[in-house]
Amino acid sequence: MIDRRRSRRSFLKLAAASAAGWWASLSPAGFAAEREPHRKPIPSSGERIPVIGMGTWITFNVPDAPGPMAVRREILGRFFARGGGMIDSSPMYGRAEAVVGDCLRALDRPEALFSATKIWTRSTSTGREQHADSLDLWGAGRLDLQQVHNLQNWQAHLETLRERREAGEVRYIGITTSHGRRHDEMERIMRSEDLDFVQLTYNILDREAEQRLLPLATERGIAVIANRPFRQKALIERFEDHPLPDWAAEIECENWPQFLLKFIVSHPDVTCAIPATSVVAHMGENMGALYGPMPDAAMRERMVAWVGDL
Repeated sequence: MIDRRRSRRSFLKLAAASAAGWWASLSPAGFAAEREPHRKPIPSSGERIPVIGMGTWITFNVPDAPGPMAVRREILGRFFARGGGMIDSSPMYGRAEAVVGDCLRALDRPEALFSATKIWTRSTSTGREQHADSLDLWGAGRLDLQQVHNLQNWQAHLETLRERREAGEVRYIGITTSHGRRHDEMERIMRSEDLDFVQLTYNILDREAEQRLLPLATERGIAVIANRPFRQKALIERFEDHPLPDWAAEIECENWPQFLLKFIVSHPDVTCAIPATSVVAHMGENMGALYGPMPDAAMRERMVAWVGDL
């Protein structure tokens, strides 16, 4: 019998294509287009994805009105122009999936897209309906990643997702938690189930996952998505009145979002982070973390000590 995980690991690596079209002009002046974005492999396949993705909680839950929709299209345009790929959403996020789908159609569905969403319900049948709705809302015949949101009814939903993966409706499956909750249960699932991804909270202050979950993910060959990289703006607001240390220039950090994101994605067990924003300029700041030198272990310790003293 062919081992499915080993077979999937033999897939050819897929390079995320640079988005082309009118939105390329959104790149800020001086951006060196020839620089390669940092990518990390998905362990179960070897496919490499950009280490900075995009979340949609709150920020893309907006009405279908010209003003808000135009801003979201521009945000996504900047995201793809600067080398982005993964967009993460959920039925929990109100209109976010619908807004993302509309924006993707307006951008002619960039090839670099890595679509990630979730099933969020205690009902097994409703979970199947949510998956079907997501395919429709994203305007896709297949999703790249489907996750069980906050472990709700995870046993039944994972069975559904395996069926959908076999049917070709999803490429990868995973589970999520947030706010540092339910780590014990997540650990048990990671040890017992065949997963491609886990999503959890990890940032420069919330580092509990370093003790067990991150090393376990590497041991089990599971990709890690870090959510709440800024604690939903709280970390930015906490640090923004303080100047960056002079040595932040060594890793080409020009602002606090880049400092905080580079700390996260430089961890060897983290695959990508998914900051969210509703401001075009902030998207440009976030995507700056996709380029330039990354902190090594000694620099990471220095970063932790610096913010601890603020």
